[in-house]
Amino acid sequence: MHLRVTFVAAARSSSLLAERFEDDRPLDQAGWDEVQRSAAGLVPLATSELRYCSPTPRSRATGDALGYAPLVQLALRDCDMGRWRGFTLGEAMAREPDAVDAWLADPRSAPHGGESLLGFIQRVGGWLDTRPVDDGSRIVAVAEPSVVRAALVYALKAQPSTYWNIDVRPLSTVTLTGNNHRWNMRLEAA
Repeated sequence: MHLRVTFVAAARSSSLLAERFEDDRPLDQAGWDEVQRSAAGLVPLATSELRYCSPTPRSRATGDALGYAPLVQLALRDCDMGRWRGFTLGEAMAREPDAVDAWLADPRSAPHGGESLLGFIQRVGGWLDTRPVDDGSRIVAVAEPSVVRAALVYALKAQPSTYWNIDVRPLSTVTLTGNNHRWNMRLEAA
């Protein structure tokens, strides 16, 4: 018995250089336009038996625009960034350079007062491992790119530092197959 979980990265709400920690902004016009251009390839995922999304406005809007009518999953929320919430990485670095360096170097640290990178990865992995196991179940989950990165690190049993080397673009997809602590990444043919 196995699952097929396809993650869809939420459409954007700002330029990549203006990405903010725990960004609660809705989709901007460019994000809506991206959804419309990508819809033909993503709409078929609406036939998945289970459809989820993270609680951010842009994840919910992306899922709704694609016809998924997703259920919000709190476990798929972005990493809790404590007092850095709403900051860009550059803004956090300007205010607390030593704390940012410590956070980037040690996945167990949480100098911002929120969640550590390791805790975030484990939370997202825990969500994966508790999905209903029915033979052939298909699940789609629209989430922030950071959540998709965390899921990949967990599924591949990679070192937490690998998180920083994964680039997840808006509206990109990745599929994980498996169940309960045993996952494989599946690449689809173009």
